[in-house]
Amino acid sequence: MNRAVKIGMAGTGTALLALGGIGAYNVVQAMSSGTTGSGETKAARGFDPAAVSSEPPSDAKAVKLARAFLDNWSKQRFDQAASDTDASATAVSALRGYADGLHLKTLTFKQVTSAGPSTVTAGATKVTFDVTAQVAGGTWTYPSAVAVRQSTNGQLAVHWNNSVLYPGLGDDQSLTAGKLPVGASTAEVVASDGKTDLARFSSLHDIVATIRKNTTATGGSTGTGVAVVDASGEGVKSLKVFTKGKAPLIRTTIDASLQAVAETAVKDAHLQDKPAGTVALDWRTGHILAIAHTGSDGDIAINGIKSPGSTMKIITSAALFDQVGLSPNSPAPCTDSLTANSQLFHNDSGVRANAASTLAQAFTVSCNTAFIKDGFHYLVHDGDASALHDEAVNVFGMGSWSIGGGVATTDPSIPADVQGGDQAAQFIGQGQVTATPLFMASVAATVRGVGFHQPVILPGQHQDTAPRPISARTAGYLQSMMRNVATSGTAAPRLGGLAGVGAKTGTAEEGDHTNGWLTAYNSRIAVAALVEGGSSGVDSAGYVVRHLLTGG
Repeated sequence: MNRAVKIGMAGTGTALLALGGIGAYNVVQAMSSGTTGSGETKAARGFDPAAVSSEPPSDAKAVKLARAFLDNWSKQRFDQAASDTDASATAVSALRGYADGLHLKTLTFKQVTSAGPSTVTAGATKVTFDVTAQVAGGTWTYPSAVAVRQSTNGQLAVHWNNSVLYPGLGDDQSLTAGKLPVGASTAEVVASDGKTDLARFSSLHDIVATIRKNTTATGGSTGTGVAVVDASGEGVKSLKVFTKGKAPLIRTTIDASLQAVAETAVKDAHLQDKPAGTVALDWRTGHILAIAHTGSDGDIAINGIKSPGSTMKIITSAALFDQVGLSPNSPAPCTDSLTANSQLFHNDSGVRANAASTLAQAFTVSCNTAFIKDGFHYLVHDGDASALHDEAVNVFGMGSWSIGGGVATTDPSIPADVQGGDQAAQFIGQGQVTATPLFMASVAATVRGVGFHQPVILPGQHQDTAPRPISARTAGYLQSMMRNVATSGTAAPRLGGLAGVGAKTGTAEEGDHTNGWLTAYNSRIAVAALVEGGSSGVDSAGYVVRHLLTGG
């Protein structure tokens, strides 16, 4: 890596708006030596930076001084060039740094022309030009400009800042040429196949940018060219490439084929352009295989924090099995309505009352009153309703996850100290209970994989563990119940007939509308989907999930 000499910077204004190039022109030698042909002292030497005129110098005078400055710069007479500026000490160091960092061979300027009053530097005239620099590795051309201002005594000076060297060059930045430095080449964030660029997927644009910013890339080879580097010599961006290198790679867990399916799934015509989000996981490892979303309020697949509705009955059932010792055959009467803590609850339309219902049967048809009755009776003790929270944390790993690469996700919430009607509402995923598709996909993955594997998007990323693994007994019960939902229950219209699928639907009330949920698994993946404004889980999120489970 060619390490550029650090370029200092004086002043905070940016004198350059248009980029320009250096052209060859004839300048009288006397002008560049500090005097005019008549022997007069050059204007810049008498410039008073403490008394700057608000009146821009004339076009002719500004161009004349700019040409003198550029001629001295091109001939590497740095002291004389710097004396034509309003910050000569800073300028001379920076001009030398420009030559050293680029391994400058020749420098020429063309089309030196006034562009009228500067819109950036008050009281200055803008002079544009084109630059051609022979540097290490090749020829670099670019448009540039300087601002020329005058003091009240009529003397002129080039206003100095780092943008004189290259437009927009920032504080403590410099230029280098030759082998491009680390960081100047943009890393590719790729799928698990090591080759598919994830930037091609619209749902992953923000995720790719975040991972690229926060993750060290591996492999690749550097090319040659011109680059901006920071004070430590790390690459900021490439300005000119002479020979291409190979971009370094950041490999993720995303499955390119499944991601393509997910992108299509959230745009299924049945959703009628409603915002949708979905996440698919490898239930064996917790690896995130796909994330897709629509809508204008961000990535609802990993940050859409909503009441999950009846998908929460998976965790409620687990708590009844683990903490109470119930089984799928335990009684769970399904009534049309039920009052708990003075709040009236009812079932979704189409759910028939069944006084002899078992827990498994109530799960299959998604009877709210059955789960509120059993949950409130068995899991709330003397006003303490923390049992559902404990199950979610201890068995299903609920917490603050880091999926890797600095990608932010929103944590689910099942408060441990709920009061009033929320003590009953939590058991059907309402009240203060909130979740994301990412979390609900992990819930299904925990059931199918008989163990929690924290979702990650980077292979090798640290994965939190659950304090207590799900028991084989509880996992078996849930798998059986979720299988019934897919084959003959609420998910059957979308998932019936698919081999090895277990599922749970959810419909959650939110204001004046409902949100549709569905979480499921098959022999390979666990997936969850949320559709905002979905009439029901099966008739909205069900279409999304089916796409992912069938691969198309």
